[in-house]
Amino acid sequence: MASALQQQLTDYRLTTAEILYWMPDHSNVLQTFIWQDLDLAPRFPVLSRFLAFWHRNLDGKLHRVRVANVGLIQPAEFRYADALFRVH
Repeated sequence: MASALQQQLTDYRLTTAEILYWMPDHSNVLQTFIWQDLDLAPRFPVLSRFLAFWHRNLDGKLHRVRVANVGLIQPAEFRYADALFRVH
């Protein structure tokens, strides 16, 4: 397995998924689970494998999955200053 830095250099991004699922013992109650890992957008193969595992092995039925991702390695932001102040 490649290191986290190597993955980020090959377009992996920090991906966060908010998983809303029905409680197995209380069918009218929703529960939230937060999942986070490095993944490739827009196909999200790592998240897809996790959700397939969830579907096969866990009793809580999925209600909704919201996904957000951000690149951790990116060029620095550069802006010109709008003003210059002298203190002394």
